[in-house]
Amino acid sequence: MAKSMVAHVNGSIGRPRHRGGTAKVAITVLFLIIGLLMVLPFLWMLSASFKNAAEIFRYPVQWIPAKWDLYNYRKVWLEGVPFSVFYWNSIKITFLQVAGTLVTSSLAGFAFAKLQFKFKEAIFLVYLSTMIIPHQVLFVPRFIMFDQLGLVNNHLGIILPGMITVLGTFLMRQFFSTLPNELLEAAKVDGAGYWRMYWQLSLPLTLPALVTLLILAFTWHWNEYENPLILLRDRHLFTIPIGLRSFMDENGTNYPLIMAASCSALVPLILIVSICQRWFVEGIASTGLKG
Repeated sequence: MAKSMVAHVNGSIGRPRHRGGTAKVAITVLFLIIGLLMVLPFLWMLSASFKNAAEIFRYPVQWIPAKWDLYNYRKVWLEGVPFSVFYWNSIKITFLQVAGTLVTSSLAGFAFAKLQFKFKEAIFLVYLSTMIIPHQVLFVPRFIMFDQLGLVNNHLGIILPGMITVLGTFLMRQFFSTLPNELLEAAKVDGAGYWRMYWQLSLPLTLPALVTLLILAFTWHWNEYENPLILLRDRHLFTIPIGLRSFMDENGTNYPLIMAASCSALVPLILIVSICQRWFVEGIASTGLKG
């Protein structure tokens, strides 16, 4: 009887585990299917960029081109205003904006998290509340102000506002808040000032948050469309999103060329996310921005 009871208990314990394993497999397969569905448009775009206009709408879809022709990429990069001009403009503007964002957000985040001054919480709340203001509301007053400052049709009119972000300050504040105060107090006892506590002690510990902010800021600014559209007039100053729009207007329904230009525009984003993915996941998990 004892053996039968033990067998019964073991069987009842084993069944839920089996069901749990089956559920995990089902969820994994489901997410795999969802992931493939999300990747399919990109795969079609990549395939279409190597085809001609006659092959692109062939049915059923020919995912692997019969001939890998680089004509579309040569036309995109070498004819008319070279795509390299748009690329250089986007790289320059995005690099300066991201660098400024990392500096200003980390400094402000450290101050709001670790320094003590009057009305700190009230100032941070007011600063954070600016996130609820629709971005489009500021277009007209910003354009008037920048026009008076001579920043219209100038990359500085895009770079300077992009160096400050409320979300970046919030993210860095959240991460700095996780650092133990005892660590800074010990450094203060040893004679370290606020700058040294920030630069040599706190900042090296915030690498995951900095990488997270880098990816987010790079994605925002690389894909930014509205501000360059309003502030830039000269075609040689266009960034990639505006250049793509101009390129599409010129080439109409020449979809292979448009797909080649779009694939070219995605390369920096894919590289940045691929290189920094590990720190990005860690930074999101440690700054309270999950789900």
